[in-house]
Amino acid sequence: MTSVTEAKRPARGAPATGRPRPAAGHGAWFLVLPALIPILVLSVGPLLYGILLAFTDAQSGRTEPTQWIGALNFRDLLHDTLFWESFRIGLVWAVGVTVPQFLLALGLALLLNQNLRLRWLARALAIIPWAMPEVVVGIMWRIVYNPDAGVLNETLRDLGLGDGRDWLSGLATALPAVIVVGVWAGMPQTTVALLAGLQNTPRELHEAAAVDGAGAWRRFRTVTWPAIRPVALAITALNLIWNFNSFALVYVLTNGGPGGRTRLPMLFAYEEAFRYGQFGYAAAMGCVMVAVVSILLAVFLVGRLRGGEDA
Repeated sequence: MTSVTEAKRPARGAPATGRPRPAAGHGAWFLVLPALIPILVLSVGPLLYGILLAFTDAQSGRTEPTQWIGALNFRDLLHDTLFWESFRIGLVWAVGVTVPQFLLALGLALLLNQNLRLRWLARALAIIPWAMPEVVVGIMWRIVYNPDAGVLNETLRDLGLGDGRDWLSGLATALPAVIVVGVWAGMPQTTVALLAGLQNTPRELHEAAAVDGAGAWRRFRTVTWPAIRPVALAITALNLIWNFNSFALVYVLTNGGPGGRTRLPMLFAYEEAFRYGQFGYAAAMGCVMVAVVSILLAVFLVGRLRGGEDA
């Protein structure tokens, strides 16, 4: 009687015999370097240089060498009422754009998720503002808001609602008018993210809730919202950060006017650096804004981690 001897399986964790396996660490570095070098050169390097510049008195057109002044720029920044006013305007702008942006995008995503005719065309048209550069969007909306021949004022005149007004130059209307443009320009990306979350929601859950007699609002509250909540939190946090750091759109529309009513923190830092030549002071403003964005990211990540633990 022939017996077959089974080969013993090596113990877990023991090194395998045969041809030696190459170390993964060395090869992985070569694969990561093409993506890591641009990040270090274009992002990390300028960030560290900007932080270093914030502790100097660097100015344009200065013949004397740059001096190390410590935290003097930050001390002056604490007493700069114009900067903190721009900071307040930036928060109003960020929240005023992010909240309507999310609500409108949610409604549009729910509509585009329905089985409607020409749904593909509606989805394509919904992302057009996202595909347009911010400079083009700003120029287009300047034409819309034109006080003499703008589409908005012409429509108001045709409807008999007044002779129109200069929306971007009025102290009371400039910031709301710019917020409307920000909502319109940023809504498509939020719509796409929420629509992706809606399409990943199992239809069986909606059908089961409908069989149980749940109405549209109850189905949204108990089925739809729990499914898209992680996506909604992520895109809202990103939108808040992006909107707070906005520059090009407001720069093209109002250049911070009138009277500083739309001067966001990024615009204020830009003017200090490239109009008045105060590079060190502008770098200190940038450090403050980086700190604010870091705090927002930390709050978001802590919330996500706690949500994951609860789940």
